[in-house]
Amino acid sequence: MSELVEIVDSLENKVSKLLHRLELLQQANLKLKNELETAHKEKTQEQHTASEWEEKYNSLKMANSMLGSNKNKTEAKLKINTLIRELDVCIARLAD
Repeated sequence: MSELVEIVDSLENKVSKLLHRLELLQQANLKLKNELETAHKEKTQEQHTASEWEEKYNSLKMANSMLGSNKNKTEAKLKINTLIRELDVCIARLAD
Protein backbone atom coordinates (compact mmCIF):
# COMPACT_ATOMS: atom_id res chain seq x y z
CA MET A 1 0.00 0.00 0.00
CA SER A 2 2.84 2.40 0.77
CA GLU A 3 4.25 1.67 -2.65
CA LEU A 4 1.00 2.86 -4.22
CA VAL A 5 1.13 6.05 -2.14
CA GLU A 6 4.70 6.66 -3.31
CA ILE A 7 3.64 6.20 -6.95
CA VAL A 8 0.74 8.63 -6.53
CA ASP A 9 3.01 11.16 -4.78
CA SER A 10 5.55 10.78 -7.56
CA LEU A 11 2.88 11.32 -10.20
CA GLU A 12 1.55 14.38 -8.38
CA ASN A 13 5.08 15.77 -8.18
CA LYS A 14 5.70 15.15 -11.88
CA VAL A 15 2.37 16.72 -12.85
CA SER A 16 3.13 19.71 -10.69
CA LYS A 17 6.54 20.10 -12.34
CA LEU A 18 4.98 19.78 -15.80
CA LEU A 19 2.35 22.41 -15.01
CA HIS A 20 5.04 24.76 -13.74
CA ARG A 21 7.12 24.11 -16.85
CA LEU A 22 4.05 24.75 -19.03
CA GLU A 23 3.47 28.08 -17.31
CA LEU A 24 7.10 29.10 -17.83
CA LEU A 25 6.96 28.14 -21.50
CA GLN A 26 3.72 30.08 -21.99
CA GLN A 27 5.32 33.16 -20.43
CA ALA A 28 8.40 32.77 -22.63
CA ASN A 29 6.17 32.34 -25.69
CA LEU A 30 4.24 35.52 -24.86
CA LYS A 31 7.49 37.43 -24.40
CA LEU A 32 8.78 36.19 -27.78
CA LYS A 33 5.52 37.15 -29.48
CA ASN A 34 5.81 40.66 -28.04
CA GLU A 35 9.41 40.92 -29.21
CA LEU A 36 8.43 39.74 -32.68
CA GLU A 37 5.62 42.29 -32.88
CA THR A 38 8.03 45.04 -31.81
CA ALA A 39 10.56 43.91 -34.42
CA HIS A 40 7.86 43.99 -37.12
CA LYS A 41 6.87 47.53 -36.12
CA GLU A 42 10.50 48.65 -36.17
CA LYS A 43 11.03 47.07 -39.59
CA THR A 44 7.95 48.82 -40.98
CA GLN A 45 9.11 52.14 -39.55
CA GLU A 46 12.61 51.68 -40.99
CA GLN A 47 11.17 50.81 -44.41
CA HIS A 48 9.04 53.94 -44.27
CA THR A 49 12.06 56.04 -43.30
CA ALA A 50 14.14 54.50 -46.08
CA SER A 51 11.47 55.27 -48.67
CA GLU A 52 11.28 58.87 -47.43
CA TRP A 53 15.05 59.24 -47.76
CA GLU A 54 14.95 57.69 -51.22
CA GLU A 55 12.28 60.18 -52.26
CA LYS A 56 14.35 63.06 -50.90
CA TYR A 57 17.41 61.73 -52.71
CA ASN A 58 15.52 61.54 -56.00
CA SER A 59 14.22 65.08 -55.50
CA LEU A 60 17.73 66.37 -54.86
CA LYS A 61 19.04 64.50 -57.87
CA MET A 62 16.32 66.06 -60.00
CA ALA A 63 17.04 69.52 -58.61
CA ASN A 64 20.73 69.13 -59.37
CA SER A 65 20.01 68.08 -62.91
CA MET A 66 17.75 71.09 -63.39
CA LEU A 67 20.46 73.40 -62.09
CA GLY A 68 22.65 72.47 -65.00
CA SER A 69 24.40 69.34 -63.85
CA ASN A 70 25.30 67.34 -66.96
CA LYS A 71 25.20 64.13 -64.98
CA ASN A 72 21.43 63.74 -64.85
CA LYS A 73 20.09 65.99 -67.62
CA THR A 74 18.67 63.12 -69.64
CA GLU A 75 16.95 61.71 -66.59
CA ALA A 76 15.52 65.14 -65.74
CA LYS A 77 14.19 65.58 -69.27
CA LEU A 78 12.52 62.17 -69.15
CA LYS A 79 10.95 62.96 -65.78
CA ILE A 80 9.68 66.33 -67.03
CA ASN A 81 8.20 64.68 -70.13
CA THR A 82 6.48 62.10 -67.92
CA LEU A 83 5.05 64.84 -65.71
CA ILE A 84 3.82 66.76 -68.76
CA ARG A 85 2.10 63.65 -70.11
CA GLU A 86 0.45 63.08 -66.73
CA LEU A 87 -0.75 66.70 -66.70
CA ASP A 88 -2.10 66.32 -70.24
CA VAL A 89 -4.07 63.24 -69.16
CA CYS A 90 -5.48 65.13 -66.15
CA ILE A 91 -6.46 68.10 -68.32
CA ALA A 92 -8.10 65.78 -70.85
CA ARG A 93 -10.13 64.14 -68.07
CA LEU A 94 -11.23 67.52 -66.74
CA ALA A 95 -12.27 68.61 -70.23
CA ASP A 96 -14.58 65.58 -70.58
